[in-house]
Amino acid sequence: MKKLLIIITCFASLSLAACSSRPHLVHKIDIQQGNVVTQEMVDRLAPGMSRAQVQFVMGSPMVVDTFHQERWDYIYRFKPGYGESQHDHVSLYFEEDALVRISGSIQPGEAGEPAAGSRQTTVVVPPYERVEPGLLNRFWHWITFRKPEEP
Repeated sequence: MKKLLIIITCFASLSLAACSSRPHLVHKIDIQQGNVVTQEMVDRLAPGMSRAQVQFVMGSPMVVDTFHQERWDYIYRFKPGYGESQHDHVSLYFEEDALVRISGSIQPGEAGEPAAGSRQTTVVVPPYERVEPGLLNRFWHWITFRKPEEP
């Protein structure tokens, strides 16, 4: 009886140790907070744009300070379930309803210079090629008195 108790205790402790060795046993969700700010959005901004134009490109600002209404802040935080979190912050400064300056972790690129994160994708669609139906397919169309569908 004593040996059986020792074996059960050893088996239970090994089972618990095996479960604790997996760090990703529990699912953790990704958390997004704030305004999604991309390099393409910031590249579309230009000095002299009105507040309405900036809001059309960037969306509503996360923070509009009551005491400093000439400054809009866009804050974005992404924390994946497992991995490093990402923080982005962009501040836009206005004078007389016109965009004057941009500061923060994402800076606009030079004119004519491709954005750092942008890429172009070429999609090639091959022409439709008619394949003659097989024996079973032809037999099915013969039985049902239908013609194969044309493209």
